[in-house]
Amino acid sequence: MVKPRSIHIFSNMAYSSSLYLMLTMLLFSCNTYVNGCYKSIISFGDSLADTGNVKQLSRTSNVEPYSLSPPYGESFFQTPTGRCSNGRLIIDFVAESLGLPFIPPSQAINNFSRLGRGVNYAVAGATALGTSFHEARGVVNMTEESLGVQLEWFKESLPSICSSVSDCKNLIGHSLILMGEIGGNDYNYALIAGKSIDEVETYPPFVIKAVISAVNELIELGANTLVIPGNLPIGCSASYLTIFYGSNEVQYDNSTGCIIQLNKLARYHNELLQTELNQIREIHPEVNIIYADYYNAAMQFFRNPYKYGFTNGALKACCGGGGPFNYNPSVACADPKSTLCDQPDTYVNWDGFHLTEAAYKVIFKSLFEGSFTSPKFNSLCPTSMLQGVEEFSSFM
Repeated sequence: MVKPRSIHIFSNMAYSSSLYLMLTMLLFSCNTYVNGCYKSIISFGDSLADTGNVKQLSRTSNVEPYSLSPPYGESFFQTPTGRCSNGRLIIDFVAESLGLPFIPPSQAINNFSRLGRGVNYAVAGATALGTSFHEARGVVNMTEESLGVQLEWFKESLPSICSSVSDCKNLIGHSLILMGEIGGNDYNYALIAGKSIDEVETYPPFVIKAVISAVNELIELGANTLVIPGNLPIGCSASYLTIFYGSNEVQYDNSTGCIIQLNKLARYHNELLQTELNQIREIHPEVNIIYADYYNAAMQFFRNPYKYGFTNGALKACCGGGGPFNYNPSVACADPKSTLCDQPDTYVNWDGFHLTEAAYKVIFKSLFEGSFTSPKFNSLCPTSMLQGVEEFSSFM
């Protein structure tokens, strides 16, 4: 982001009212970008950010993701869109707050030349690391569309979006870049495949290296403001609480019921990420590098769900195949045998792995209107310049 140079007005200089007005308008115009109110959103990531790429990609595969069937999307869109929730995701609330329409999935766009408000390259199931890393460890990924693949899609689409290198830098520089969340599936696939938590604890340095590589490449392409989220507290996930249910291998946090070692893994990932982001800030002080603390934003309602209206608690899934946490790996949400809660807004967990729209809204407000980003996002884009998240709910 290009920051305006300081304008010094000395008391012994006389300015005409018209010149003063012109300078004031110019300064305000510059600050609309300095304050982080962006023309578009460019997004990468996994199911926490995918607004429909998985839906488009499934048309060329033999497997239809469960998120393409009801009850996914029922609480807001009234139909499945490919989003892995009952409604909007964090990226949707961000778009609404900036007065933008919902960001379209890249795989649904035929004409990038008409794209001016943003594009989303995130894919449900995506990893930060490529498939070769996981295959070498005997782990199979659900999708090959890793962060590196998404970045290649982005670079391939640039000639259609902007006409020259300078135009592209201008577009990217005036866009809000959302880097995920990405990296969670690198741990999920390994843990589900039966890898021990101790072994998976060796993964974060490799995952973070992939994320940081993508951040640096985007900066080289002209990115001025990037939001890079950390991992959620995966030890509070209904899926893992089910997988490890009754096991003596794990210990639980008495205050939340979450698995201590899995949350420790998420915090380790987040600590490494923040250390690397600090180094990028030193090298590129002109770039806004914003760490989004998904972990602690979410821990608010895992510690005190009733305070946020989650009267059915924080650990049991709204939609699932039964069991103590309403999660069954053999009976996914959307399966005819699954059960669905009556009031999704009173649940944190949607389907075992993903959260409800209500939970994502709490995280959004904590991040983009609160204090859970570093630096604070609302210091770059003050709350007074953001639109209410309900005002633009009609955009699809």
